[in-house]
Amino acid sequence: MKVNQLKAGAALSYISMGIGYFVSIIYTPIMLQLLGQSEYGLYNLVSSIVAYLGILNFGFGSAYMRYYSKYKVQEDKEKIAVLNGMFLIIFCAIGLIAVIAGSVLAVNTDIIFGSQLTTTELSRAKILMIILVMNLGISFPNIVFTSHITANEKFVFQKIVEMIKIVANPFVTLPLLLMGYGSVGMVVATTILNIAVEIINVIYCIRNLKMTFSFRQYDFKLMKEMTIFSSYIFINLIVDQINWNVDKFILGRFHGTISVAVYGLAAQLNTYYLSISTTISNVFIPRVHRLVATSENGYELTELFTRIGRIQFIILSLISTGFIFFGKSFIKMWAGNNYEDSYLILLLLILPGTIGSTIQNIGIEIQRAKNMHQFRSWLYFFIALGNLGISIPLTKAYGGIGAAMGTAIAIIIGNGFIMNWYYHYKIGIDIKFFWRKILSFAPSLIAPIFAGILFNSFFDLSRLINFLSFGIIYVLIFSISMWFMGFNSYEKELIAKPSKRIFNKVTRSN
Repeated sequence: MKVNQLKAGAALSYISMGIGYFVSIIYTPIMLQLLGQSEYGLYNLVSSIVAYLGILNFGFGSAYMRYYSKYKVQEDKEKIAVLNGMFLIIFCAIGLIAVIAGSVLAVNTDIIFGSQLTTTELSRAKILMIILVMNLGISFPNIVFTSHITANEKFVFQKIVEMIKIVANPFVTLPLLLMGYGSVGMVVATTILNIAVEIINVIYCIRNLKMTFSFRQYDFKLMKEMTIFSSYIFINLIVDQINWNVDKFILGRFHGTISVAVYGLAAQLNTYYLSISTTISNVFIPRVHRLVATSENGYELTELFTRIGRIQFIILSLISTGFIFFGKSFIKMWAGNNYEDSYLILLLLILPGTIGSTIQNIGIEIQRAKNMHQFRSWLYFFIALGNLGISIPLTKAYGGIGAAMGTAIAIIIGNGFIMNWYYHYKIGIDIKFFWRKILSFAPSLIAPIFAGILFNSFFDLSRLINFLSFGIIYVLIFSISMWFMGFNSYEKELIAKPSKRIFNKVTRSN
């Protein structure tokens, strides 16, 4: 039976996320307890530095998607083989550069992290950095294979492998943590798991997708074209690193590993939150490139942009409003009282993001497909520098909350105002239409918000029984209110159709 990769991929993405969240809810408190707040902070601090080396991929993954889609439409197998060969050479070279650069950083950990870390922490930071850099270096060539799988829309395979990795991770790391190997044992286990997944991807591409490589010719003209295309994505990667990782570095320099741990927990939850949004838009990436390659019709892009944005808003507004009312109790029960400040930090990260960027992230791919991503790159670059400038004094004065405030201001200005102007007047997306459709949800949010205020005012939500009971009631109120006052006919059909199918199967089997 032929599987609809797009629908199955989207469904599996959410199943994968659900499994990931379930595993995280169980695994994270155990991991925090076994590592301790200081070592968890150290692990976050080192990871944030190594993450900077991730920008060495120069955004070539997106370039691969663009040129592969173009050659596939033309059915030019020879050019695809040349493209595969070129990208494999490029990413192997980048991996080697990353390892060399990371080794230099590892030797100079005392200069990078400053006086807030003890001698023992600096020594452990050095070991962690070497292992994480090796992991990163090996992962670069794999970008060719993961991009090839995505470009071929093999989402079912991709998501199943992802799910296996999520479930396997605690099983390989926990024994080492229990044996007392700490953060070093944890990153060694994660590295081995990543290598196993990368080998599976390679085998799948070569055996199942018949991926071929040509190393006989190196298309310098194409390379130049791709470098120009990717250079702006590279700037975006720098910006993302400044916006999402520089806070941890600044906190490490001025407040030590405990502050990094508190911020790191909020950042981890924020990553989960962002992944919900990108999971939806990612499965539409090949469709966006095809649409742009075959049509100049702005209406179709506006319709897709709005349709995806509304679905993202429905899901994210449930989570973000739920977190406003239940998040403080959740963090205390889940991570402990030492992480209470993570609540406010997380709100500062997710709320501006929801309004400004996470419900419009398919627009990033539209810009890339149209080769119009240059403006966003430069805009974000200067806003990220502004973020860095205001985050340093705010972090000095207010710790993690100050760092999050700097990021929130950057997101509101960059994504909330300027990018919406650009989408409307330059990309050709009717942004007024988009916001009218998003604002039409406002009446459906009144009942759940009112209920959330009542629950917080009259009940102790830090008690597990109250937290679970009122949490379920909140979800029910939100869902009913959305169904009758928020959903349009397309969104109702998205739920009604599979529900009817399941109901019919169940009734037939009985």
